[in-house]
Amino acid sequence: MIVVTTPTGQIGQQVLDNIFDSREAVRVIVRDPSRLSPRMRERVEIVQGSHDDIAVVTKAFEDADSVLWLVPPNPQAENPMNYYLNFTQPACEAIKSQGVKRVIGISSLGHDFGTTAGLLSPAFTMDDLIENNGVNYRALRMPFFMENLLHQVNAIKSQGMFFMANAGDHKLATCATRDIADVAAKLLLDHLWTGQDSVSVVGPDDLSPNDMARIISQVLERPIRYQQIPYMEYKATMMQYGMSEAWAQGLIDMAAAQDQGIYNNESRIAQRTPTSFIQWCEEVLKPAFLT
Repeated sequence: MIVVTTPTGQIGQQVLDNIFDSREAVRVIVRDPSRLSPRMRERVEIVQGSHDDIAVVTKAFEDADSVLWLVPPNPQAENPMNYYLNFTQPACEAIKSQGVKRVIGISSLGHDFGTTAGLLSPAFTMDDLIENNGVNYRALRMPFFMENLLHQVNAIKSQGMFFMANAGDHKLATCATRDIADVAAKLLLDHLWTGQDSVSVVGPDDLSPNDMARIISQVLERPIRYQQIPYMEYKATMMQYGMSEAWAQGLIDMAAAQDQGIYNNESRIAQRTPTSFIQWCEEVLKPAFLT
């Protein structure tokens, strides 16, 4: 039995697609089953609810061999660390009580960075909690998601620009969620691995936001520019859109850690995944832009 959390999210949905044709029994935890496609509702067993609920995860983890564990983002959370703990602590209890054999966690590069890393720090705490539980564990550690740019399609359309708090000339390791899902699905279907380790999921390109703008311009055949927003201005803007102050602060602290090279040590030695940034722009960003 494979259990997938956040099955309607970017990663979880692709993982389900990747394991759809396997012979494995698949169970999902989902708040709203109607968000699953009809074919998927026929394929999987559904436990309805939130996976921060001990009753829900206890039921979902019964007889589970492998679990894909992902804490969904909540920009309204008043305390990001507590938010992660409120999901992960019940999960750890259920992992132990139900005898789950293997857990694959969606985390981040930079676990050993050593200082605060904003919204990345709670993910590192999540890893530590699960590992301390003693279960066989693989932490998938990722850098900057290419899909982050999908939130800026409207700005790219209307202004020919995209905006972040990151320095325009600092290179970031990048990855596509399709590659994360591919690695996760292979681990879920592999019943032989044991122990605790991390798996870096890093795409072939290290790019600055200015580099990204150049490639996006090439793919969309129009000039696109990157604009860095000062930290405090970026935080205030995010709060105007309804983000909590703590989550907005976490975003700018994360950007600062990225500019300080939080991904660098692990990305240098990582085996690279196949999806390049230009390929992702052609196959994902451009269709979204043209919609």
